[in-house]
Amino acid sequence: MASHSNPPKRIAVVDAALQSLKRSRGPLLVLVALILFPFVFARITGTSVNEGPAKYWQGQLIAVFIMAIFAMSYDLLLGYSGILTFGHAAFFGGGAYTMALFLAHVAPRLVKTYRVSLPGGLDITEPSVFLLAILLVVGVSLALGLLFSIVSVRVKGVYFAIITLAVAEAIHILSKATDFVKWTGADEGLHGVPVPAWINPTQYRLRFYFIALAFAVVMYWLARRIVNSPTGRIFVALRENESRARMIGYNPALFRTIAFVVSALIAGLAGALFAVWTVSATPSMTSAVTTVNALIMTILGGMGTLVGPMLGAAVLEFFGQFLYQWFGARWPLVFGIIFIVLVMFLPYGIVGTWRLRSAQWKRRWALRKQPAAAQD
Repeated sequence: MASHSNPPKRIAVVDAALQSLKRSRGPLLVLVALILFPFVFARITGTSVNEGPAKYWQGQLIAVFIMAIFAMSYDLLLGYSGILTFGHAAFFGGGAYTMALFLAHVAPRLVKTYRVSLPGGLDITEPSVFLLAILLVVGVSLALGLLFSIVSVRVKGVYFAIITLAVAEAIHILSKATDFVKWTGADEGLHGVPVPAWINPTQYRLRFYFIALAFAVVMYWLARRIVNSPTGRIFVALRENESRARMIGYNPALFRTIAFVVSALIAGLAGALFAVWTVSATPSMTSAVTTVNALIMTILGGMGTLVGPMLGAAVLEFFGQFLYQWFGARWPLVFGIIFIVLVMFLPYGIVGTWRLRSAQWKRRWALRKQPAAAQD
């Protein structure tokens, strides 16, 4: 009996896998293109993959990957949970400063004092210390997420947004405080952070490119799993109608806490990676401008889409690059005008508008083609 029942099951499993692959073919093609990019670009320009234009554009994409993760973390709060916050830079900057402070002031002592090796004698002290730094970033990010979620229990809406701005501004002032200049560098920030040699972005740019890409893929997968889970559905239910969600038995405070903690964790790790990438941590990472950038990326790409804010990060990074070359320091003004126009014609963002109206556009396109086909 088992031998007769297995084939249909296998066919169903294969069919489901093919359907899943078909739905994900767009992101998979983008991923393959990003994996091949350094080698294809180096081949086209006739340079080495580790120098010249190929190395430069790898750096540009690394910045895009990190900011895409940061924007996606903001989308979890604003797009899925409906929580407007002006303090998101606190998570990003908190992760960046935690990583930078640890690598600058604690890691060197640990590396000199202790030695961690595998049974074969392989020295893994530096990777172990770096792992400890990541765990510390996770702890600080979770603590910041819990702090914001506690505030959200008592205050909501615009009042909550203003309080998050105040909390983030307090962290920003702390990062600039001259009392801690010995450790944080105050206004100047921490520069020349001694990152481990095996992950040095200047020396091993290609390796760091793939680390950043893998990090972006893992974070996207994690966020996608959450928003597609029952917990993610409750986030949306709270966004749409919190009173009704409470009436059917869901605790808004609990699910807001989950949203904050997950979002803070992803943003904090993005900040930590950014500190390693720039070998620095500066007060600008904790400033309100950083939060506004996340808001712009999210609105530009499309709220509640995950992919949209990542695309918005790419648009902002590349547009900013080109506009700076063309307009110098006035580029934010030009970008602001472009942003207003885009919001007017794409009110749900690039991805959001495409998802809502692509079927309508395709029908119109098909109707236009029919008369032409009849004339032929």
